[in-house]
Amino acid sequence: MLLGIGGLNALTLWTLADGPLWGLDVVVAVASLAAALAQLWWPASGAVAATLLAALSPAATAAATTGALQVARRRRFPVAVAVAAGGVAAHVVQGLWRPSSGISQQWWLLLICASYGALLGWGALARSRRALLISLHERADRAEAEQGRRVAEARMAERRRLAGEMHDVLAHRLSLVATHAGALEYRPDSSPEQLARAAGVVRTGVHQALEELRQVISLLREQDDPQDEPAHRPALPDLPGLIADARQAGQEVRLREEVTDGDALPPAVSRTAYRVVQEGLTNARKHAPGRPVDVLLRGAPGTPLVIDLRNPLAPPGAAPLAPGGGLGLVGLTERVRLAGGRLDHRETGGEFRLLARLPWPA
Repeated sequence: MLLGIGGLNALTLWTLADGPLWGLDVVVAVASLAAALAQLWWPASGAVAATLLAALSPAATAAATTGALQVARRRRFPVAVAVAAGGVAAHVVQGLWRPSSGISQQWWLLLICASYGALLGWGALARSRRALLISLHERADRAEAEQGRRVAEARMAERRRLAGEMHDVLAHRLSLVATHAGALEYRPDSSPEQLARAAGVVRTGVHQALEELRQVISLLREQDDPQDEPAHRPALPDLPGLIADARQAGQEVRLREEVTDGDALPPAVSRTAYRVVQEGLTNARKHAPGRPVDVLLRGAPGTPLVIDLRNPLAPPGAAPLAPGGGLGLVGLTERVRLAGGRLDHRETGGEFRLLARLPWPA
């Protein structure tokens, strides 16, 4: 900016070199350059100084008009109007004191008014656009922070639900261990086969209880309200009922099971698998209503349990059947991760795919 103003000042001094007030023009040009420099930190003060100098010499016109633009961009609109009006008045005084031989006074006044009006509008538009961009950035930051908070809350809620489920399973497991240990203590006269069977149940129960206790501790469970805990925790054996309910609601579900020895599936994995299918059907029902869903379950002890759900995408522009917060898959991902598995979801080949892999010990 300063280089441009300096160049315009030099050009103006060159055109005024033969004038009787050339010495005054040089002083005004240097002072206007200092005023332009002051506009970088004090736009209004620098613009007023340049405007006063413009009443004395055309050499300050560049600094005065630039000051009006700076004030319009960085200060409130009434202040910008006042500076622009002062600039017009200063140039009217300049035109009366040192009239230009190449243009009439009326056209000079019209040109000055049009120039300052354009500068005022340009600066106000730039200021409004800058304020809008700042507002949009703030809204985006707030929305991102809010989404992050909601995701964190969804993860914590899923962790609390998982901890509650494992707490109940652990209590049940330990009660069985205590029962069989009591039988070993109070029935020492049992046959060796019965004693071996009871000891095996105790050993297996203690091992499973330790694994589940480790998971409970890792979740850092907070106390939940017992009244909020359902009496029955659905698991993979309840899947036929879930599919039947979805079909009764009009959803076309094609189920293919390739699971070997499903009764041997660990309870925590079984409940997680049920939740994966449940969330996948719900997601398809909300975002692709009327579209068929293909569900594949494949696995065996010693190999991962694979759950693959696919459904065609809804037509472009179609509104979802019900609004969603986008947190269902967040909680489901957290649940699968805590179960030791992995969940992927993406759109590919014109369909939405939900793929989960859960560990299944041998």
